[in-house]
Amino acid sequence: MSDTARARKLADRIRVVVAETLQRRIKDPRLGYVTITDTRITGDLREATVFYTVFGDDEERAASAAALESAKGVLRSEVGRQTGVRFTPTLTFVPDALPENARTIDDLLAKAREADAQVREASSGASYAGEADPYRKPGQEDDEEPGIDGKGSADGKGSADA
Repeated sequence: MSDTARARKLADRIRVVVAETLQRRIKDPRLGYVTITDTRITGDLREATVFYTVFGDDEERAASAAALESAKGVLRSEVGRQTGVRFTPTLTFVPDALPENARTIDDLLAKAREADAQVREASSGASYAGEADPYRKPGQEDDEEPGIDGKGSADGKGSADA
């Protein structure tokens, strides 16, 4: 069994080391505006997955992914040097789906706002189907209460001879 607190601390440290190394040591022109968003590590501390986002279009994302793959050895050696663990974990770079998910959520919220506006617009001139307040209040008498005053049966259908 591994210590989850230790794995979490190591994952956070790897995220910081990779981000600082990308900023200071890696001078690849293909590397655009890369942000390291998260790092997850397996329970045996052998494999680390580094999630990143790239500001730009699809071409810049592909170029940044290629730059990260080519810099993987330098980044792994720097992680091993700065963390001091017995076995330096292998690094896998995965583009983070966070921006796409946020865009999808924004689109869904915009659709919900449009639907709410349509409902609000349709109900602006509408009136109640019955009375404005359909509930009986204490002390209010109703003329027809079947089953109570003897005019109707208990099932509310009334009788044929009444």
